[in-house]
Amino acid sequence: GNEACSYAAYPFTEVAGIYPITPASTMAEVTDKWASEGKKNFFGLPVKVVEMESEAGAIGLVHGSVQSGCLTSTYTASQGLLLMIPNMYKIAGQLFPCVINVSARSLATHALSIFGDHQDIYAVRQTGFAILASSSVQECMDLTAVSYLSTIKGSVPFVNFNDGFRTSHELQKIDVLDMDKVYELIDQKALSDFRNRALNPINPVTRGTSQNEDIYFQVTEARNEYYNKLPDIVSSYMDEINKITGQNYKPFNYYGSATATKVIVAMGSVCETIKETVDYLTKKGHNVGLLEVHLYRPFSAKHFLRVLPKTVKKIAVLDRTKEAGASGEPLYLDVLKTVKDVNDKIRVFGGRYGLSSKNTTPAMIKGVFDFLDVKECHTNFTVGIDDDVTNLSIKYDPKFKLPTTNTGFLIYGYGSDGMVSASKDLMKITGTYTNAYVQGYFKYDSKKSGGVTISNLRFGKNPIKSTYYVEKAKLIVCTKDSYLQKMHILDSIDNNGIFLLNTKKDKNQILKYLTNYDKNILKKRNVKFYIVDATLIAKENGI
Repeated sequence: GNEACSYAAYPFTEVAGIYPITPASTMAEVTDKWASEGKKNFFGLPVKVVEMESEAGAIGLVHGSVQSGCLTSTYTASQGLLLMIPNMYKIAGQLFPCVINVSARSLATHALSIFGDHQDIYAVRQTGFAILASSSVQECMDLTAVSYLSTIKGSVPFVNFNDGFRTSHELQKIDVLDMDKVYELIDQKALSDFRNRALNPINPVTRGTSQNEDIYFQVTEARNEYYNKLPDIVSSYMDEINKITGQNYKPFNYYGSATATKVIVAMGSVCETIKETVDYLTKKGHNVGLLEVHLYRPFSAKHFLRVLPKTVKKIAVLDRTKEAGASGEPLYLDVLKTVKDVNDKIRVFGGRYGLSSKNTTPAMIKGVFDFLDVKECHTNFTVGIDDDVTNLSIKYDPKFKLPTTNTGFLIYGYGSDGMVSASKDLMKITGTYTNAYVQGYFKYDSKKSGGVTISNLRFGKNPIKSTYYVEKAKLIVCTKDSYLQKMHILDSIDNNGIFLLNTKKDKNQILKYLTNYDKNILKKRNVKFYIVDATLIAKENGI
């Protein structure tokens, strides 16, 4: 996802002010790599990449660069994005086009977390930056182009985001965007107008003044027209990208039954899981759907209501954040106002899910749809945890699984043992040299080196939407036999699956070492069990 975003961002970028932060570092890293190799942008030059000493420095560089008439990018997440807020207000207030590419991540509150949710995105919604969301690796490429085209034409800066780790680090086989065709879509007059606003000692202008009550309010409101025009600008560029890609991007996309009575509203990677669940439920006769948010700011009621089915009676809005002390989470409040302004009979409920990359499964999504039918349905529910303190969590059936034709692998390694790299090679070889679609997602321990890594790999004949852990694996690999004593590694193995264990123990020793729990699974599910001393092989061959 990060690479897909950078691929589309690089041609638009003249200057990149960077400071690395997990999980956004890869975007800046590949940009720096391409620049050092002499890769040219749309303007015939390599990107000028400058690494600063903090995220505050990076956005300071961005601000100075756009003042000088250069198309400028940066890449960040979490507290790094929060350090940019003062400059973000200035850049938006002065109506400078630029893009901050974000791999959305948890904020450090009671504890630090390097994993993904939308707390950082919601924390900058008040700055005046437009906010555009990608739900998949394919969208990272396509919608990044939309954000750059729109910021140039609309003169409003953009936060262009995907879900940290879940999308930013996910490997997917996608269709590469034809950037030559994208170049033709740039509004050259708007770009020229931006260049002509550059600070220049030969043509000096007054900018960034101090204003009093006689004028500040009026000038603030005068910017309204830029934000009023922006949703239509984004929509028109989505239409143009659709012509190139054959996709169907809109500021809000509806997916599901045309006569849905129950709809979930969400943004980010969870939308892919919801689409899978909606497909299954509609085939079973349920009138359900998803309203997927792409353009979160400015929030366009017109575009939202245009795609919402007229038959809807109940809406569940899923927010990947926690705003302590608020009456509801941000997306929920936007949807509530939008809907109630036109139809106060539709019931709208808000809930939270997936903080810190908490796995969100089809079973949980089905649980949300089911919860809408419960008499005691309420706002501020949570799904995916067991809240035994404030009792806000809803029930769902964890045994519910979607049927799938994909082949799943689970590979248990430890940080720095090379299993994640090996898994990526499996993905890239298969994706490049066969017709198969592939998906790789890597669950890291926050301790990184030496911690547990679990590679979730899928192979299939069609594009893969499953943005959750592999639930049934045809192959499970374990590189440390000590894990068998600490985890139920075989819980997810499929009937007639294969279990491959790296161990120094021989077959008699390992059978004694296995727990009865694991032996029972091997027997009941008719699993083929192989052992190999790969550590010895590697040592003997010097690898």
